[in-house]
Amino acid sequence: MDLKQVAKDTAKTITSYLTYQAVRTVVAQLRETNPPLSVWLHGFSSTGKIQDGEAYLQELLDANQQLAFRVMTVRAHLAEEIADFLPEMVRTGIQQANMEHRRQYLERVTQLSPSEPLSIAEPPIDSELEPDDTDEAV
Repeated sequence: MDLKQVAKDTAKTITSYLTYQAVRTVVAQLRETNPPLSVWLHGFSSTGKIQDGEAYLQELLDANQQLAFRVMTVRAHLAEEIADFLPEMVRTGIQQANMEHRRQYLERVTQLSPSEPLSIAEPPIDSELEPDDTDEAV
């Protein structure tokens, strides 16, 4: 496994996702201030190009440089805001999700439903025990 390549691919995916979130933010802002431009950007972004954030921005730069700069600014702001706590959130999220998947799997293989509590056998009450003949006093 090439961890450097995994890291590069992950960074590219996060960058593209932040581009997508930045576009959503700008579209929402424009909906309030310039509805026709909001409709244009929404239409431009719905063609599937946004899957690759960098290619999308290149095309947006050619089509509307001002909007492209605005999206890049919002994307940079989002990256700054999440950079500090994202690694810990990812680690914690994966650990919790893995634990939940394992729990669900174990419930399935042992045929327990999540609503059925695991019952522990109760020890018998003393009165239910039969007297032991070996303990009789002489």
